[in-house]
This record gives sequence, structure tokens and C-alpha cells, in this order.
Amino acid sequence: MKSQRPIVVAGHICLDVIPQFPDQAQNTLEQVLTPGKLIDIGPATTATGGAVANVGLALHRLGSPTRLIGKVGDDAFGHTIKRVLGEHDPALANHLLISPDDQTSYTIVISPPGVDRIFLHHPGANDTFCAGDVPDPCFADASLFHFGYPPLMRSIYQDGGVQLAELFSRAKAHGLITSLDMALPDPQSDAGRIDWCTWLKCVLPHVDVFMPSHDEILFMLGLGAGALDAQAIAEVADQLIQWGTAAVMIKLGDQGVYLKTSIAPSRMQTANLAEDWCGRIMYCPCQRAEVVGTTGSGDCTIAGFLHGISLGIPVEQCVQAAVAVGASSVEAVDANSGIRPWSNIQKRMDAGWPHHAPHAAFGSWAEAPCPGVRCAPDDSAQRS
Repeated sequence: MKSQRPIVVAGHICLDVIPQFPDQAQNTLEQVLTPGKLIDIGPATTATGGAVANVGLALHRLGSPTRLIGKVGDDAFGHTIKRVLGEHDPALANHLLISPDDQTSYTIVISPPGVDRIFLHHPGANDTFCAGDVPDPCFADASLFHFGYPPLMRSIYQDGGVQLAELFSRAKAHGLITSLDMALPDPQSDAGRIDWCTWLKCVLPHVDVFMPSHDEILFMLGLGAGALDAQAIAEVADQLIQWGTAAVMIKLGDQGVYLKTSIAPSRMQTANLAEDWCGRIMYCPCQRAEVVGTTGSGDCTIAGFLHGISLGIPVEQCVQAAVAVGASSVEAVDANSGIRPWSNIQKRMDAGWPHHAPHAAFGSWAEAPCPGVRCAPDDSAQRS
């Protein structure tokens, strides 16, 4: 393993307010949201949220040196975010931008047991975040640059991707590996009506690792929601690679992750990724976990993947790290409390932490040397 240099995480940051629902609650979301109805719930957890906090704090808890760049208002929520980051490590709040002209973004997370979440979100200062808010000195001696949630940041999504492409280009000029995560916008919002295909064509040539969720990328490509289908996912990944990214990791929720990489060795070289990344197709189901909350689990999955890249471990182990860290995160109500140092997670995996059965769409794929990871039938041909 190589020594780790800092990982820069920029983009969306907010304060999450997460009401606690009793384990025995039998209410459906429709019942919870019935007008005029009173439902007894527990205390609320207040935690930092958004890609900057979720990915950044997960990386920090894993042991990666991390720089966090986000924008908040000069208000109570903003000061709370700064305080929470500082409690983890005073240096984590050093690059936080305080804007007296903006309100801090917040999200109310409605997450009853056994059902997916609903987010009530105010973008706040994220809407005015721009590429200039990430100065070049932040890239000094760093290894990776990750940007998260552009669909929730008006200044970043409204110009067709030009601004973010320029930001990634600056990071690449400093020799960093670049990565991008998305968010699912409200279809009726301005972000929901953006031509995301054009936006992605502009941005992805400057992105080395693209990590959208299944639902996000189907929406952005105009394909609509659908059941997991290995061939369809492969075709989506192929399209994204044709648009310029070196590697695509599609998050499949509780079904795990899918990875596909470019077959061009030259693209791996410009991405600063090892030769074993070239022409790979992999799938890994989630590890078994006692689910307490799923807030931020996708971000923590990304953190595990980036942590693996920063360690220089083989690509199969990076995929396994992604699902292991994601599974750890769901064992706590907020995004990060379930994350332990990487050595602890590594010990749990080495002890045989079991995975869920692979999804039927990938069940016939061959098992890789790394536990839990499966390779597509043509994986060896891709690498030859």
C-alpha cells in the first residue's frame, strides 16, 4: 500500500434533521404524511449531510486525510455544521466557506423503518457555490478530488456543465484523480428539466471515476425507472465511458454496486489508475448488516471506494471496500456514526463478513479472488 495523500471533497453540504421512528412503527409513508395526523416519534438526530460531510467524514473516520470544501450561511445551521466538523477534527472546518448573504442548506429526512427515505430539502448556499470557491492551493499535495451533488447546486448545473468541467480540468492539471457523484433532482424542479445528457458530455471527459446511483443515471439519460438488468446497466455504463469517463461505478442501493471501466490503457494512464483497472466489469452485493438508517449510505459507499483507490489496493478490493463501508454506515441512524477505522472494517471482512446473495441479474457471473466480488463472463476477454 502507498502512503496516503489528502483527498479533497467539494460540493453540496447541509444540515440533516432526522426524526427517529420507533422500531415497532407500522405506519406507511402515506400514513405518516396524512394531513392533520399526529404520530409519536422519538428524538431527532441533527447531523451534517450532503456529499461534502457524508463522503468527507466517512473518509476521515476511515483514516484518509481529507479537505472539505462547502458553503454555508452565517446563521445557526451554518455554525452548527462548522462546530460538528470541528468536533471530528478542527482542521476539517478550515476550508468551509461562510457566506453572510446566504442561508445554510438543510434537509429533513423522513425515514420510517423498512421503507425508503423522503427528503425535504432547502438548497440554500449550495445554489451560489461556484468553481471559483475551490482555489488551486486546495489541490496542493492531494491525490484525489471528489465533487458531489451538482443537481442540488444551481450555479453548477445551470451552465451545461462548463463550470464543473473547468474545475475538474484544474484538478487534473495538478495530477489528481477526479471523481463525481450525482443526486436525484425533483423532476418538476429546474434541475429536473436540465438536459443532463449534454451536461454529462461536457463534464465526463474530465472525470476519472463517475459514481451515480441506478435511479439517478436512468433519470438523467431519460430511460425511466426499471428493474435491475445486467445488460441494460452495461449499456448505460458503455455510454458514460464513451462520453469520456474512465470508470463507472453504479450504486444499486441494497443490491450492491456495479463497476465497468474503459478498455483503453491510455485512458487509465490519464486517470492515474493502475493497469489492473483497464477493461474490468464487476459486481458486488452488499454485506449483511442490521439496518438502522440508510441516510448517506451511498456517500459512504463512495468513501470506501475512494479510500481503496488512495491506498493503491487492487480494483477488486476497492469494490469490496465500497460495499463494506456502505454496509457499515446503515448500522447507525446518521451517515457516519457506523463507520469505523479502516483496520476495523478490514478485520471484519477478513473474518468472513457475509454478503447477501447476488442479484439474479448477476448471479451467473464468476466469483473473483476477492470475496463477494463477481466478474462478468467476458471480463477476461476485456482485459486481453
